[in-house]
Amino acid sequence: MKKYSFVLISFVFMVLFSSCTQTQGNHVLWYDEPANYFEEALVLGNGKMGATVFGGVQSDKIYLNDATLWSGEPFDPNNNPEAYKYVEKVREALRNEDYALADSLNRYLQGEYSQSFAPLGTMYIDFAHPKESKEYKRELDINDAVSKVSYSVDGVEYQREYFVSHPDQVMAIKLSSSKKNSLNCTVRFESLLKFKTNVTDEILTVNGYAPYHAEPGYRGDMLNAIRFDENRGTRFTSLFKIEHEDGKITSTDSTLVLSHCSEATLYVSIATSFNGFDKDPVKEGLENQSVAAAQLKNSINKPFASLKQSHVSDYQSLFNRVSLDLKGSEEKNIPTDERLLQYEKGVEDKGLETLYFQYGRYLLISSSRTKDVPANLQGIWNPYMRPPWSSNYTVNINVEENYWLAEIANLSELHKPLLGFINNVSKTGSVIAKTYYGVNGWTVCQNSDIWALSNPVGDFGGGDPNWANWNLGGPWLATHLWEHYTFNQDTAYLRNFAYDLLKGSVDFSLEWMIKDKDGYLITSPCTSPENKYITPTGYHGSTMYGGSADLAMIRELLLNFQEASKVLDIHGDIQDRVDDALANMLPYKIGAKGNLQEWYYDWEDEDPRHRHQSHLFGLYPGHHISPTETPKLAQACKTTLEIKGDETTGWSKGWRINLWARLKDGNRAYKMYRELLRYVKPDALHVTREDHHGGTYPNLLDAHPPFQIDGNFGGAAAVIEMLMQSTQDHIELLPALPDSWPAGTITGICARGGFEVSVEWDGMKLTKTVVKAKTAGATTLVYGNTKKDIDLKAGEQIEVVW
Repeated sequence: MKKYSFVLISFVFMVLFSSCTQTQGNHVLWYDEPANYFEEALVLGNGKMGATVFGGVQSDKIYLNDATLWSGEPFDPNNNPEAYKYVEKVREALRNEDYALADSLNRYLQGEYSQSFAPLGTMYIDFAHPKESKEYKRELDINDAVSKVSYSVDGVEYQREYFVSHPDQVMAIKLSSSKKNSLNCTVRFESLLKFKTNVTDEILTVNGYAPYHAEPGYRGDMLNAIRFDENRGTRFTSLFKIEHEDGKITSTDSTLVLSHCSEATLYVSIATSFNGFDKDPVKEGLENQSVAAAQLKNSINKPFASLKQSHVSDYQSLFNRVSLDLKGSEEKNIPTDERLLQYEKGVEDKGLETLYFQYGRYLLISSSRTKDVPANLQGIWNPYMRPPWSSNYTVNINVEENYWLAEIANLSELHKPLLGFINNVSKTGSVIAKTYYGVNGWTVCQNSDIWALSNPVGDFGGGDPNWANWNLGGPWLATHLWEHYTFNQDTAYLRNFAYDLLKGSVDFSLEWMIKDKDGYLITSPCTSPENKYITPTGYHGSTMYGGSADLAMIRELLLNFQEASKVLDIHGDIQDRVDDALANMLPYKIGAKGNLQEWYYDWEDEDPRHRHQSHLFGLYPGHHISPTETPKLAQACKTTLEIKGDETTGWSKGWRINLWARLKDGNRAYKMYRELLRYVKPDALHVTREDHHGGTYPNLLDAHPPFQIDGNFGGAAAVIEMLMQSTQDHIELLPALPDSWPAGTITGICARGGFEVSVEWDGMKLTKTVVKAKTAGATTLVYGNTKKDIDLKAGEQIEVVW
């Protein structure tokens, strides 16, 4: 039995405990040449405005995005009002084991495609440099969310400093030179959207609009894939203003020209007319021009240093909550892309592992601070009119994986855009539940967008049911509502916001399930996200009944709802129905190979190594499968992962690392974490899964490939899962510590039950834990076979020495 002692600790000790020194290599990305591709450029953002900085010498290219600028307009959820009539026909085909007919009929349960996240445009800063540059360096310091470029030309040193401010809602770029009057540049703007420019009072003004429709890129070349109408689509305004100390500004109708200056600041303000998922952005939109003008006016009166101070203070109030120090980290004074290449060859680099973890937190802070508008497949950074998978909200894993990091990494506020989005899709999804499935409640299917699209996609029959028809996005999303409560213990939030949304998803689930031939509750029809089965007769199909993934998500939802009802002391008919459903749902089945069965029958997978592992939901991100409580099911999950192998896409690898962590196999999780950081060449937009497995681009963005941000978030979340796991009742410390991390400290991470936790270990053994209660509560600390109950008042902290 390990010895432990309890000591109430002071604020001073906590400051000392949490102030782990970090080398520059642990929070700075840097390179010795400009970016040529998006996958090399450095991304900045304030949670709404995104900027992708290339850092060129002769011309600096900066992609601009706004989280609220999408193609499309409010959609009509009543777009296929008699689709529900085909549900029974599909069920009849399934009862007759006619899976080909079921697949065919399932196509009648399809609607329109989602819209696409749009590129606002590209800002260029063209410099009149007479010679080649020397001593070039560009960097992004995620400790303060500031990027810099420096170089010299003909003995003159030049520097640029960039950030995107959340408090002031502008981008600021400071341009400076070491020699008086040697700074000369031209600012211009281009866009793939429709736009017009003019210059008035030395302000370059751009007004434009997005298309009212954009076909998904995966549909291939199509006539009129992008459709514009000057009377439809979200409006945008971009304003560019240069404040300068000396020199002069001249202009054309589309450029600002800075001449013979020593130092200047470029301010960029953007705004859109988006005013909510159900508001016409033209007729009911925000006044984008006046909003952009107000932001600019507020900012240009502030010195660059003042703007920067406000930006850094705001950003660090979030970022500095968590620190990670893997002992033995050495400063790596080489460019980040070279570090990745060395790391792929097996070189140890704990600093890079720490950097990747904190970069995930940086990305979430930078992309998720807009009300009801969560981070999409690419966060808020996209240069394409038809981006990969529309850069939309893919609800069968990807948008949820974006938020696995939020609560545990002490960024709970950044979860709220997703929670608000859930409220939006519940409104459109209630119509979809009725018209597509003939039941009450609400749901959302595989894809969604800023307009809260909730129907199954496929263009009314053109999509393969294997990806188009999945309809359990509502239950999966709804589990986030309960997760947010478990970390914050906010009963007012649970009662006034989350509970009715949970109940609506429960209503859908209870009515959607039917009894199988043995009396068990199942879903029918269903699919398992993007995977296919092979029947004993050799048919490769998608539509089935009793899929484990559906039942796993519904089971987790019903368990969440039970707990929420207990917290709020609510009793009634629906609680009884939930209890009855949990007792009568089809149990998990273990196949002949020892795997957790994905299908109702023990069928073969068309692709045994398929990237999706949706039927393992109960292990992670769910909680009803675990090595301690359900060891046989946990072993079946392990066998499933062994069959699938470790080679997979970026987001899938992020998920599998978390699954291995939940299985308490830290070394396997760490092996895959290293693989997640495998270098992938830039410009990989057209690289297929067969050409390359997932990894990391030179700028540390996740390579699905192509770029998808969910792998960053999933991988970062997995670091915490290796070091701490929790339920409402207990906090398990170092549950999956890999041998490669024998000593270290992590501070400020969050546990369910409303606790903030710091952990210190050495020689593969836990040495010290500090627990702070956000609200009054009790929990059990678990380390190996040692357990200790603690009960703290709100704000109270305790140190446990092991």
